[in-house]
Amino acid sequence: MAEHQHGYIHRKDDYLKRLRRIEGQARGLQRMVEEEQYCIDILTQVAAMTKALQAVSLGLLEEHMNHCVVDAARAGEAEGQAKVAEALEAITRLVRS
Repeated sequence: MAEHQHGYIHRKDDYLKRLRRIEGQARGLQRMVEEEQYCIDILTQVAAMTKALQAVSLGLLEEHMNHCVVDAARAGEAEGQAKVAEALEAITRLVRS
């Protein structure tokens, strides 16, 4: 049996690049606070970082639905329903965050 590959694996480098950019944004936010920059400027950067994280989340969710959920549904009804339930829980967490 072949080892399961996650749906995002073919875009792994893209995700890592985006996450490194977000990591840089977090360091920039820390620097802004250390330098006591204007509140609104900091909040603007927080919003940009939040949007970037949401984009990563939505991309991963799309990959999960198109790969993991579809594969599970092909394997059988119970497997498909379990993956859909798992995806709905993840969506709920994303919406609440």
